[in-house]
Amino acid sequence: MSNLFMLLIKSEKMLRSLLFVGFMLTQLCSYAQQSIQKYSFIEKLPGYTFIGPHTFYADKQASGYDLIKDIKKGTPFYFSTKAAEGNYQITIQVKANDGVAGSFTVKAESRRLMLLNTPLKAGQSTTKTFTVNIKDRQITNGVAVKLKPREFTKLDWDEKLTIEFDATHCSLQTLTITKGEEHFPTIYLAGNSTVVNQEDEPWASWGQMITAFFNPKVAIANHAESGLSLGSFLSSKRLDKVLSVMQPNDYLFIEFGHNDQKEKGHNAGAYGSYTDRLRFFVKAVRAKQGIPVILTSTNRRSFDENGRITNSLGDFPEAARKVAAELNVPLIDLNKMTKVLYETLGVEPSKKAFVHYPANTYPAQHEALEDNTHFNTYGAYQIAQCVLQGIREKVPSLVVYIKENAPVYNPARPGALADWNWPESPRADSTKPDGN
Repeated sequence: MSNLFMLLIKSEKMLRSLLFVGFMLTQLCSYAQQSIQKYSFIEKLPGYTFIGPHTFYADKQASGYDLIKDIKKGTPFYFSTKAAEGNYQITIQVKANDGVAGSFTVKAESRRLMLLNTPLKAGQSTTKTFTVNIKDRQITNGVAVKLKPREFTKLDWDEKLTIEFDATHCSLQTLTITKGEEHFPTIYLAGNSTVVNQEDEPWASWGQMITAFFNPKVAIANHAESGLSLGSFLSSKRLDKVLSVMQPNDYLFIEFGHNDQKEKGHNAGAYGSYTDRLRFFVKAVRAKQGIPVILTSTNRRSFDENGRITNSLGDFPEAARKVAAELNVPLIDLNKMTKVLYETLGVEPSKKAFVHYPANTYPAQHEALEDNTHFNTYGAYQIAQCVLQGIREKVPSLVVYIKENAPVYNPARPGALADWNWPESPRADSTKPDGN
């Protein structure tokens, strides 16, 4: 009996050792899957990497100020750090300085709005968290997204995470970046230039504004690109890319039409290839256990003699509505809402929502800009709120992720242009329109 007793004791000790090793391996795996980077900007702090005024991002310096070489107090700046594909939670601590009240705005990557004109009282500090999606071209087995030439220089497609900070009487104290194993519900965007993250001022889209209305527990992954139709989104392998990273209960918002109506040839048209491809998108997303959402195309600024918006998109909005009804897909009717929005603004005032600017408003812009399809920042912000209202009404599962202070929106009562304050990005380049 004594030998058997000793054997049992040894077995128990061995089992405990194995359990301890298993626990340590689990902890190590968990640590490996959760990467935390901490930076300080005003003073050196224990546990933080200090970013001094001459710490610039470069191949040998994986984190630092970027894009602008003259970093001065009170001026906008960019901070970049190398980052792989995934969703990152960013936490910033900001303090009002100079003994007066201030405010700050934060954008990420290609001018995705995260925080707009956040106020601070004199001497006040605040901590804010938001989520940024980073994407890359790779799909699988050497297959990659076919980028357009202009995309190779976009911040959205590089190997780093870039934060743009613009403040009045405020300073960025610390910045923490966390990439963990937890999967955030992700809203993927598929669309054209009305959705894409526009790189340069004064262009903007609803896709880069809607990020500001969601809390950090959801990510927005914008895969839209200018000039695309459903067909070219497919042929450039962008849907393949989305499906390769999509997880169950993620979303794909689909807005096309402006470029689809330009297609010619066999089976072209709203009730031909456009309808067929919409069905294909929906079925492909559902096969991945994702949730498709269809959006009708935003109207162009096209008024008749009575001050009413004319339909410049033919049958495409109605075709999208019919596919959504047929396949029981949530529909956000942007075409209907933007008609109300533009007519409420009026024929001439509505120009203030689009890229209409006299010559020489921006550097190297020698000709007037008169674009009735693409939005400026004010217009894009209004349309993003239209999308948000559509989410409230048609996609209730996402409502829990909308920020509590995000107002209910009515396109018949748009925000006043006089109240709009947008800190322009210092890399603004009006010579590179990112249009259809």
